[in-house]
Amino acid sequence: MIRLNRPQVLNAMNKRLWLDMQKSLEDARTDDGIKVVVITGKGRAFSTGADLKESKTRSIEAYRDYLGSLQEVTRMIIRYEKPIIAAINGYAIGSGYELALACDIRIAAKEAKIGSPEAKVTSSVTGGAFRLVQNLIGPGKAREMLFTGEYIDGKEAERIGLVNRAVPQASLMETTMEMAAKIAANSAFSLKMIKKGLNLALGETSLEALMDFEVEACLACVSTKERQASLEAFESRKKE
Repeated sequence: MIRLNRPQVLNAMNKRLWLDMQKSLEDARTDDGIKVVVITGKGRAFSTGADLKESKTRSIEAYRDYLGSLQEVTRMIIRYEKPIIAAINGYAIGSGYELALACDIRIAAKEAKIGSPEAKVTSSVTGGAFRLVQNLIGPGKAREMLFTGEYIDGKEAERIGLVNRAVPQASLMETTMEMAAKIAANSAFSLKMIKKGLNLALGETSLEALMDFEVEACLACVSTKERQASLEAFESRKKE
C-alpha cells in the first residue's frame, strides 16, 4: 500500500511527494509478492492537489520541472503492469483527483469530496485528465465538472461513474482490500496483458501529445496576472 503522508497539509502534493511515489511504485513493480497496489491518503484527505503555498513562489522554470514530475508519475501509473486501486478516503481535489483518475479502480468514502478547481485558481488540469475524466463520465459531465470547479461527494461520484464504488468511511479500507484480494487471486501475467490491452483499446498511444499539451496549458494559466488573486480568493473561500 502507498499512503500519501502529508496530513498536516491534507496531503497536498509537492515535488518530493511525487518523487517518493515514483520510488514506491518502482519498488512494488519489482516485488513479485505484490500483485495489486493500493494508493490512499493519511488523515482526512486523499490529496487536496498541488501545494498552493509552493505554487505561489515557483518560477515558470520550477513549475515546468514540477509538472514534469507529476506527468511522469501519472504515465507510470497509467502504464503500470499491476492493477492500482485508489482508496479515496477524503478530499480528492485537483491533482489529487487526477491521481485517482489515473488508477484502474476507484473506491471512495461516501463522505469524500471530489473535484477539479483549476478554473477557480487560474490553472489547468494535468495527469491525462482531459481524456481520463471523459472516458469515465462522458464529455458533457466532464465539461460540467471542469468548467464549474464544483465538488461532488463519493455517492454522486459513484452515480455518474467517476468511482467504481462508494462506501461508508468506516468500510473503505475493508472494501478496498477485499477487492484487491479478489484481483490478486488471479494470474499476474493475465492481469498484465489485460491492462495493456485495455490501454491500447482506449488509444493510449496518443496520450503523449495530450499530456504535453497539459503542461503547456497549465504553465500558460499560472503565468497570467490573475493567478495570484484567484489563489488568494480560493484560500479565503476554503476558510469560510
